Amino acid sequence: MDKYQDFNAKTIAAWIKEGWQWGRPIDHETYLRAQRGEWDIMLTPTRPVPHEWFGDLKGKRVLGLASGGGQQMPIFAALGALCTVFDYTPEQLESERMVATREHYEMEIVRGDMSQRLPFDDESFDMIFFPVSNVYVREAKPVFLECFRVLAKGGILLSGLDNGINFITDGEEKEIKNHFPFDPLLNRDQLIQLEKEDGGIEFSHTLEEQIGGQLEAGFALTDLYEDTNGEGRLHELRIPTFFATRAIKAK
Repeated sequence: MDKYQDFNAKTIAAWIKEGWQWGRPIDHETYLRAQRGEWDIMLTPTRPVPHEWFGDLKGKRVLGLASGGGQQMPIFAALGALCTVFDYTPEQLESERMVATREHYEMEIVRGDMSQRLPFDDESFDMIFFPVSNVYVREAKPVFLECFRVLAKGGILLSGLDNGINFITDGEEKEIKNHFPFDPLLNRDQLIQLEKEDGGIEFSHTLEEQIGGQLEAGFALTDLYEDTNGEGRLHELRIPTFFATRAIKAK
């Protein structure tokens, strides 16, 4: 197998060709509505992020961490933010480039692996927008440490996270099948399950890793909410599978 990050990039590229929800860039009208103040941004599948989580974005330096695809970052640009997008899948970055060219705004576009040290100086950003992406990296805590490093004092980290429930079942969501941690690099049965479901190489992370990881890095948690998958049996049963957090790097 390729390095799992490369395997995931190829898998996501295939999903995009099939019309993957998170690989469809916004259209021109959506961009114009955002400029008029009519907008929402998603960290998780169905619940928009509360607008009060953002504050005034005009002139703010925003990093979209593993946030390519031309969906969220164009909204930030329409609201006057100075945007950088960082992603590992070339097709997701190309969507960002396409929308930026179409709407005539500047966007710094960086390809890289979020499991490694981020290629940015200390205190480079005022906000980091991190949608549900750490399922694609094996270790969650180092990502939060890097987020803390590159955020300015008083900076905000907005994260979309998986609570693990999706990993204990399979695509049919009818019975518990897996133990934790879900790590297909160690467990061949879990790897086979992902291959059958046309999934990338994904990893479960505990609340201790994700909330505890933010606190250990030095963040102060200010708010959170839960969300469902948006479809499937767990969604029909109203079982939360995702959560979003707002955290601040204290001044």
